[in-house]
Amino acid sequence: MATHTLRQQLFAEALGTFFLVFCGTGAIIINDISAGAITHGGVALTFGLVVMVLIYALGEISGAHFNPAVSIGFALAGRFQWSRVPGYVIMQFVGAVSASFLLKWLFPSHELLGATLPSGSAGQSLVLEFLLTFFLMLVILQVSQGAREKGITAALAVGGLVALEAMFAGPVCGASMNPFRSLAPALASGYFEHSWIYLLGPVAGAGFAVAASRLLHSSSVNKQS
Repeated sequence: MATHTLRQQLFAEALGTFFLVFCGTGAIIINDISAGAITHGGVALTFGLVVMVLIYALGEISGAHFNPAVSIGFALAGRFQWSRVPGYVIMQFVGAVSASFLLKWLFPSHELLGATLPSGSAGQSLVLEFLLTFFLMLVILQVSQGAREKGITAALAVGGLVALEAMFAGPVCGASMNPFRSLAPALASGYFEHSWIYLLGPVAGAGFAVAASRLLHSSSVNKQS
């Protein structure tokens, strides 16, 4: 298996996060300006498909995290060096923000640029974001090898789950599951009122998923012994 340099891995994280935010929030923007031509289901499918394709394309290089909550989750699980987390997070931020400001240039009249907003209470969206990211990180830990999401199993499972969760929870909380997917359009649009929900919920959900994964694996070990 080819060994990739840290520079290549960081570039892959920036590039992957760029396309995730560009395609996903771009679908929201275009759906808004085209009177719903893409539809909510189409937006959810866009997020799932871009995640699936990016895992196929870049998973062998960087592990296809594209999400600071995932990088932190892998580090908490002992599958990723904490010393590498800052570099990954910085490049994910650069990729996400670059995508949102490009979308702002392309669609200057769009007010929110695909920002995630709760349709109900803040508490409701916080719980949903926690649970959505909990299940996402749990699935990632189950189908990945080390800190790498790669191969057909990971791509289909993770991409499918992203689409599923965005499909049913998107109308309520936005189904972000990724702090930078929410923070980037907030920076570009200047709308920060609910950003804390999408920073706290996903990171906490990923952390609890690590604990749940350990419990699942320790239970199976005990049964075999």
